[in-house]
Amino acid sequence: MSTFHETAIAAAIAGKLPFGYPVIPTPSTDPGASGQAVAVTFTGSPGARLAIQVVDPSQLEDGSKDAPLADRLHPIFEAAVAVLGGGALGDGEQVDAVEVFTDAGTQVFDMVDAAGSVVARAAVRIDGSRAAASTGPQRLSRIAGVEMELVVEIGRTRMPVRDVLSLEPGRVVELDRAAGSPADIKLNGRLIGHGTVVVAEGDFAIRVERILDGAEAV
Repeated sequence: MSTFHETAIAAAIAGKLPFGYPVIPTPSTDPGASGQAVAVTFTGSPGARLAIQVVDPSQLEDGSKDAPLADRLHPIFEAAVAVLGGGALGDGEQVDAVEVFTDAGTQVFDMVDAAGSVVARAAVRIDGSRAAASTGPQRLSRIAGVEMELVVEIGRTRMPVRDVLSLEPGRVVELDRAAGSPADIKLNGRLIGHGTVVVAEGDFAIRVERILDGAEAV
């Protein structure tokens, strides 16, 4: 099970990876790895060993496609270790992914897009520890400004093109769920919970009824 530090680092990596679409971190059920990854060491209290593996680096939209991948990922590592406080971040190096992803004490996270595809993976190993309960909230504030898209979905339907073209004001489109059913709450395109649509001060809002755990949200 991931700790506060590991989860916060994974969230920072997901928020800073320069894809043209949002991704969210999910604890991986497959810690194995093949190919290459970029790894760095952070010396601090606590310290950490981090690695990022990008499935298709050509999808990174950072304007530096000709630069070494280690240099392109360095700002992401800097944002990730900010949650750990003061320390020194080493240079990134290309390593065999299996070397860091299967290392003892390492938590692996899949970076998942809205379609459920894994577009990157991150390995996080915390070296040493301090009481997360006393320092966690303050350090979390370092990445609290990372924006994520929250969407409420009341239902879906599929329609032939001819029916879409015939849509006009007053037309009723049936959705795939009954009236009164809970709405889906999605974070960066991934289902995280259910709730009830309400009106708050004249605006639509969502009352959260249930937050799904990792297994249910897959």
